[in-house]
Amino acid sequence: MNIDLTGTTTRKIQDALTQSRHLMGGPAVGMVLTLIIVTDESAQYDAVRAATEAAREHPCRVLTVISRDPRGGSSRLDAEIRMGETGPGETVLLRMYGPLAEHADSVVVPLLMPDTPVVTWWPGGKVPKAPAKDPLGALAQRRVTDSYAARDRLGTLAQLAEGYRPGDTDFTWTRLTSWRSLLAAALDQHHDEIASGEVTAEPDSPSAELLAAWLSVRLGVPMARTVSEGPGITGVRLTTTSGDIVIDRPDGRVATLCRPGQPDRQVSLLRRPMAELLAEELRRLDPDEVYREAAARFAKDLAHGTAKPGVASDPVSATAEAAKTEPARRHARERRDDAAGDA
Repeated sequence: MNIDLTGTTTRKIQDALTQSRHLMGGPAVGMVLTLIIVTDESAQYDAVRAATEAAREHPCRVLTVISRDPRGGSSRLDAEIRMGETGPGETVLLRMYGPLAEHADSVVVPLLMPDTPVVTWWPGGKVPKAPAKDPLGALAQRRVTDSYAARDRLGTLAQLAEGYRPGDTDFTWTRLTSWRSLLAAALDQHHDEIASGEVTAEPDSPSAELLAAWLSVRLGVPMARTVSEGPGITGVRLTTTSGDIVIDRPDGRVATLCRPGQPDRQVSLLRRPMAELLAEELRRLDPDEVYREAAARFAKDLAHGTAKPGVASDPVSATAEAAKTEPARRHARERRDDAAGDA
């Protein structure tokens, strides 16, 4: 069921939601959270589709905030309500015109599900410096960004790390779940002391920087960052006295795990779509301190500029300074079409 409301109010939107729910015979309750999506017109389709798929696991009310012409014209609110299309949730697209777009929180608050958690998600490259201080971010227990969608990916990741508050997270970290699980499983088995390591990935991969920072902090060893053609992260190498522990994934699908004295093993390591990343983030609402630790380590390295490309002389990412000083190269590189992003 689709309902279009032009020049409307939050009261009319609430009435329409209640009426359509009754017409469809749906329950008055059953949503587990409210998901606020802050995006623009060009990115809203993919974001709403991902939220709709994630809602099959986490029934929720999706409020999509789309700002249109915030500096000109008169204030106007248009709404599009979608119910029962592909899942149990409710989706409301809120298009705000004129000065109203600068006060989106005043429109969103009356539409929040009562007594349920709130998650705010910025799927595009335009994210606030401190999501917790943003009016829409302040409403949420969990705030999700995606540095990979930004024009300056590594700069955005460092900015978000500096403005971190409990509840913040980033899809560049979520994409590392499979990598971190595989590495943890490999390191749980007996191995000699690790002396150093390296992470290989495309030039400006925020996920690779976070993975290198996480390994450096956890293992207490230098981690270099070397550059490949991608896609995303293509390998991790940990050096021990008896040989190297290697995960090699050149195609973004299947990885080969190599350990000293053991046969090589093929492991599925697919680059996950946006809907899976979002569903994972909606499973937890507690602060992610491990992400905070890794992001803070990367931001510190980028600020100090101590790492050199390809040199494992400091336990931080080795391409951070190169990415910082070569923005033209990064911006000229064509954005990949893979919706799964950089890991």
